[in-house]
Amino acid sequence: MDDSLRGFGLGKQLLNSALAFADAQGFVQINSWTFSGFNAARYLYESQGFALVEEKLGLQRGIEVLEQRFTRCL
Repeated sequence: MDDSLRGFGLGKQLLNSALAFADAQGFVQINSWTFSGFNAARYLYESQGFALVEEKLGLQRGIEVLEQRFTRCL
């Protein structure tokens, strides 16, 4: 997200829409991947009831990162 758009709650709105859609479709769990150091994403997921359930090394744009999977039951 462009830095000028941060702080308006757009990520939270988008995530809440995705959660509502998944719930309406009968999903029982939703997963989202991010990586260590992306603190805004981690804060967003945890504030919406997600839990960190997995970490593994991966590549992002050719750079090794610690990928993190967050899960929330619906």
